[in-house]
Amino acid sequence: MIDVSHYTKRYGRHEAVSDLSFSVQPGAVFGLLGSNGAGKTTTIRALVGLTRPSSGTVRVQNVDVWREPVKAKAAFGYIPDRPYLYGKLTARELLRFVAQLYRVPAADPEIDRWLEFFRLSDFGNELIETYSHGMRQKVAIIAALLPDPPVLIVDEPMVGLDPHAARQVRELFRAHADRGRTVLLTTHSLPLAEAVCDRLVVLDRGKVLGEGTMDDLRARTGTAAGGVHGDSLERIFFRLIDEEQQEELRRREAAPHA
Repeated sequence: MIDVSHYTKRYGRHEAVSDLSFSVQPGAVFGLLGSNGAGKTTTIRALVGLTRPSSGTVRVQNVDVWREPVKAKAAFGYIPDRPYLYGKLTARELLRFVAQLYRVPAADPEIDRWLEFFRLSDFGNELIETYSHGMRQKVAIIAALLPDPPVLIVDEPMVGLDPHAARQVRELFRAHADRGRTVLLTTHSLPLAEAVCDRLVVLDRGKVLGEGTMDDLRARTGTAAGGVHGDSLERIFFRLIDEEQQEELRRREAAPHA
């Protein structure tokens, strides 16, 4: 599971994320949504141990990421939006290296299965530096899933993927959660989030505008109820953003008179 409690991140006077709290239980796909600069990647970077919180805690599998980083990192797989892989290794060499790090037993058959799944078998012995962005993204996804981690943390997973691979990845995330694992993802693709996420948090400038299931968010925004006639996530998302902008305008207009 994932637990974020009162997480705040400041850069000088700028507060990138403000007092963010949420939890993701096993068996769930949880989505972080927001415009550019909303705080999604900042939160992801804290969860994977790349950015230290200014205050608050982030925990994976009940382990504080910053107090016990090695133990925490052993519990999750991470798929970044821009995969930085060892270009002078082949895909098979990189995946064997990952398997050794995570002590995956008898990894070669599993590596072959994953390469076949993503149609990379013919390229498995080619240097990664010769790969396209989409091919590198597939290798990064394999590397994250190869140890079968209890928690999967994903930042914009569909960048560079062809339609066939994008559908495969959607199904993989859903299947991973259905096996009792935890999946947290950020995405700009509202249809993707609506299709695979059980719960969602909508962020704007580091603050939570809405959280819950699709029906929770519909109730929050006063939009149409669930089912085939329920409002889409896109309409809900822009309603939340519009409400926040209107509230910000009212605060600015009231400030001189306060």
